[in-house]
Amino acid sequence: MVNKLELVEHVAEATETSKAAAAAAIDAVIDGITLALKKGEEVRLVGFGTFSVKKRAAGKGRNPATGEEIKIPASKSARFKPGATLKAELNKTK
Repeated sequence: MVNKLELVEHVAEATETSKAAAAAAIDAVIDGITLALKKGEEVRLVGFGTFSVKKRAAGKGRNPATGEEIKIPASKSARFKPGATLKAELNKTK
């Protein structure tokens, strides 16, 4: 698993910039994606993939400990669909 710090280090090295500049750029990208999703917009990064919001309807569930029926509220969730280039890259044989 790659964490944010490792990603910042990779971007800083690849772009020959400081870690602070790389971190600011990554934060700006994440903020931009988050803002667009909050507005209900899709974010398409050609060759990489598409971020979108999936709406889940309210429903009923059951508490497994008591068997009591509970209401599950409607919610939204972020989705990511990989693009063709990313899929091809992941499926390349070495």
